[in-house]
Amino acid sequence: MIDPVTLITYIAVVFGFVLVPGPATLLTVARATSSGTKVGIATGAGVAAGDVIHTIMAIVGISAVIAASATLFSIVKYIGAAYLVYLGIRAIFEKAPADPSARSLPVSAGRAFRQAILTEVLNPKTALFFLAFLPQFVHPQSGFVVLQLMTLGIIFVLLGLFSTVVFAVSAGGLGSLLRRNPAVLKWQGKAVGGIYCALGIRLALQQR
Repeated sequence: MIDPVTLITYIAVVFGFVLVPGPATLLTVARATSSGTKVGIATGAGVAAGDVIHTIMAIVGISAVIAASATLFSIVKYIGAAYLVYLGIRAIFEKAPADPSARSLPVSAGRAFRQAILTEVLNPKTALFFLAFLPQFVHPQSGFVVLQLMTLGIIFVLLGLFSTVVFAVSAGGLGSLLRRNPAVLKWQGKAVGGIYCALGIRLALQQR
């Protein structure tokens, strides 16, 4: 059982983290603005699912292997960066519907969810974050270490999901208004694609 003081401190720190817009928030906002609230929420859920995988990776030691190998870290990093740039280029060249009132959305919720999982899992910086951050709040004398790590990871995921859902709902509402404007509709794909490409380049340039 995690000590109550430690748990409260952890929740306060994590809440501060998730309220500061980061790459996951930018991805969620971009999807919500261009494809609607439902797709934005699906993106946030995909990021949360990816963080669950990172929690498991930290527990079983996969994250430690990535951290210890510069080559493996670079491979994962460049694959993740290339995937983000690929998504960005697709969004840039995707044709906007001629009719602003058209119901069809560029990306389905299911597709956005899968893409967000892959994007999050292929970010080695997130893997290293979970590996370095979670153990700081684990105390062996408080019980089963694996259970403590999993509890901390799930709390992080839930708070992160709450944050991205709030951003998705806000951006989705704004996006629905913007998509009624033909000029915005024409350029929104390029704007979203630019965000994805920028995040991919940022990831590629990051060091361990």
